[in-house]
Amino acid sequence: MIDLDYLHFLENILTDNRKEKFLKVLNNRTNHFTVAVEDIFQMHNTSAVMRSCEVFGIQELNVIEQRYGKRIDKEIAMGAQKWVDINAFDSISNCVDTLKNKGYQIIATTPHENDCLLEDFDISKPSALFFGTERDGLSAEILERADGFLKIPMVGFTESLNISVSAAIIIQSLTNRLQQSDINWHLTEEEILIKRLAWAKNSIKDIKRIEARYYEDNPR
Repeated sequence: MIDLDYLHFLENILTDNRKEKFLKVLNNRTNHFTVAVEDIFQMHNTSAVMRSCEVFGIQELNVIEQRYGKRIDKEIAMGAQKWVDINAFDSISNCVDTLKNKGYQIIATTPHENDCLLEDFDISKPSALFFGTERDGLSAEILERADGFLKIPMVGFTESLNISVSAAIIIQSLTNRLQQSDINWHLTEEEILIKRLAWAKNSIKDIKRIEARYYEDNPR
C-alpha cells in the first residue's frame, strides 16, 4: 500500500510544473508492452534501448545478464534510468518465466523471412519484445520459447539494423498504434501512485535525510 500522506509530503516539495509533468508523462506510460534485451555486449546499446523505452512510454525494461554483467551507461541513458523500471535477470529462463507468469506473450524480434511484419503485428495482447545481441541475435532458447516473431520490413541490401535502432523503430511504431487504439493500455491507478512516489523520491536531493525526518515526525 502507498503511504499517501508521505507521497503528498514529498510532492509538496516539488514545483507545480514538476508535478504536472509527472501526471502528463504517466498518462502516456504503459505496461501493455515490455522490452527485454539479452546479453548486449555493447552497453551503450542497452542504454539507448532504455532511452527509447522512456521516450515512447514503455515503463519496464528487462535486462538479461547471463554472460555480460555491465552497468547501465548513465551518460547515454541521459537520465532515463530515473524514469524507467529496470528488471535484471541472471538467466534467460528466469526472465521468460517471469514475463510469461505476468501474462505476456514472448515476441522474438528477428530478420527471418517468414516473421510477422511490424505493421501486421497484433497489438491487442500484452507482449514482451525481445532483442538479441549485436553479433549473434537472440539465443536458441528464446527462439524456441517464443510465442511469435516480429521483423522490420526492409527494402535495401542490408539485412539487419543495430539493436538500438531496431528497438527504437519497433517501440515507436507499436506504442503509436497502441495509443490510437481502444485497448486499455494505461497504467492502473495504483501503478500511477507507485510511480509518483518513486519519481518524487528521485527528484529530491538528500531524500534519505528528508525521509528520516518525515518518519521521525510521523512514526508508523
